[in-house]
Amino acid sequence: MLLTCARAQSPSPTSLNATLDGLDYPYPVRYLPLQLEGQAVRMAYMDVPARSASNGRTIVLLHGKNFFGAYWRETVRFLTGNGFRVIVPDQVGFGKSDKPDIHYSFHQLALNTHRLLDTLGVRKVVVVGHSMGGMLATRFALLYPQQTERLVLENPIGLEDYRVGVPFQPLAQAEASELKTTEASLRKYHATYYPHGYPTAHDEWLLPLLAQTRHPDFPRVARANALTFDMIYQQPVCYEFSQLRVPTLLVIGQDDRTVVGKGLIKDAAVLARMGQYPALGQRTAAQIKGSQLVSLRGVGHIPHLEAAAAFHRELLAFLKK
Repeated sequence: MLLTCARAQSPSPTSLNATLDGLDYPYPVRYLPLQLEGQAVRMAYMDVPARSASNGRTIVLLHGKNFFGAYWRETVRFLTGNGFRVIVPDQVGFGKSDKPDIHYSFHQLALNTHRLLDTLGVRKVVVVGHSMGGMLATRFALLYPQQTERLVLENPIGLEDYRVGVPFQPLAQAEASELKTTEASLRKYHATYYPHGYPTAHDEWLLPLLAQTRHPDFPRVARANALTFDMIYQQPVCYEFSQLRVPTLLVIGQDDRTVVGKGLIKDAAVLARMGQYPALGQRTAAQIKGSQLVSLRGVGHIPHLEAAAAFHRELLAFLKK
């Protein structure tokens, strides 16, 4: 299968299209061609070799919903410096990948990732998923246990069934809401990832999303955002954790209170009981046989950015077991 490579370009400070053309990624970006629902689609990814003596192992890093693969930059640097090959896809619908108007499912995203790894000749992989990537990583490990060497879930969403407490939102409503995105609303949402104060450095991952809102392609991005919100809402994985049969590490920032669709909840009692990551982490660890739980105190939704040294230390210790 043909895999093409994109040359890095200078970033645009004001406007970026649906596939972030012109935004530099930390490593070369290549593309895997796919056919999805009769459409030709390209899936972007970075494939970074080990910088030190290779240990022969490969790690795939799966991004969250409101992010793209480049935010794994320092984790990639850390892992490649410890002898790992690291593959970082932008899932279809995100980042530099195409954003087709299709039915999005975690099964399909897992299959796309499986095809990518097969194309690259990777037979065994450590799967690391953050936020939405944790839901996808779980689905991947359930579908492809023979290919999954280990599983790492970093503050994954989907530890609870959002349908139980979050009111249903029709797709048209979700899309209309996405189209109203402003700098203020985007900053307000991303600030929730950092309960102890928004770091200026996070702008590196927020500003490209803001630049997309200023491009004529934005309706396509908004549509994909709405479709993937519906995917998260409609396709819980929390009832299947007990079926996982791979060594699993849960890394949970204890101050995270993320709830997908939080703004739709009007009942204060419901809002108070959801997104309780300390309890959700313990419950999930109890469901996954033999799993290890690492609780990071004073940390929010993105440990690999907010507490990189601690996250990397725990990740490497787990990988070396």
